[in-house]
Amino acid sequence: MTILPDGPVLRTGRFVLLAACLALPAPAEAQVRGVEVRTPRPFGYFLGDLVQAQVDLVVEPGFRVQAASLPQPGALTYWLDLRTVSVSQSDMGDARRVRLALTYQNFYAALDARTLEIPGFTVTFVSESEHGATTAKAEVPPWSFNVSPLREVQPPARDDPRDYMRPDGQVGPGDPRAFLMGAAGSAALALLGFAGLARDRTWWPFRARRGRPFAIAARRLRALAREPEAATGQRDALLALHHAIDAAAGRRLLADDLPGFLDAHPAYRGEAAGLARFFEASRRTFFGPGAGHDAFSLGDLASLGQRLARAERAA
Repeated sequence: MTILPDGPVLRTGRFVLLAACLALPAPAEAQVRGVEVRTPRPFGYFLGDLVQAQVDLVVEPGFRVQAASLPQPGALTYWLDLRTVSVSQSDMGDARRVRLALTYQNFYAALDARTLEIPGFTVTFVSESEHGATTAKAEVPPWSFNVSPLREVQPPARDDPRDYMRPDGQVGPGDPRAFLMGAAGSAALALLGFAGLARDRTWWPFRARRGRPFAIAARRLRALAREPEAATGQRDALLALHHAIDAAAGRRLLADDLPGFLDAHPAYRGEAAGLARFFEASRRTFFGPGAGHDAFSLGDLASLGQRLARAERAA
């Protein structure tokens, strides 16, 4: 026996052989660890029934299922349709589980009890790395279920064909008291909610509600804005808004008192400019040399009243 020295040539050959072995892909059996098919029951199915199946595929970490390899909903055979397919994936320790939830529908009109087979399929997995992509295939085997006929193959002869059908079930009259009580309760809750809304909006019968002077003034200003006599309506509108401001302040309020009113009632600070214009128009109308409705019309007063009423309701 000749012993070759462990020289450079031999070491290079060993390195090439080792690299070639490492480059070989791992067998698919090692990448796909398990395939399991579960069904609720293998018997008791009739024409038109849905057949549920759960397929668990356990693969190596890093592998993901290729969507194109999954079974597509549609007709598989003349008597079997695949209705839905859903996929869920989760990690379980040092492996990855892919669960397929399949729903089939049986259209086989059986004349006697027999066994039918659902065809299997292949699912492809891929694992991508910097060295390339590795694929593995999981073979899902076919499985079977039993179907039963809906009727006898040859039932006893009857003179009237309607005798083959079951009579309609007898249903007694229902008790409507529960529904009436539910309807009455719902109506009471609706009325209670509407009453709360009417009180919040100062609708009838809450129009004279205390603490809402701007809501009352806003209604009065809307009515005056629709009247044809602008000169008389202007003075009445100014007075109505004056009364609302005095009621909100709790005392007679003048233009110089406006900053203190806004500090005490911060909800109306957003309308400071409008209130200042209102006091200026009021001064010109009642005490100035000219009328103030040219600068502040009835429509402007009605709009200011609406904004003050909204601020009052929000406060």
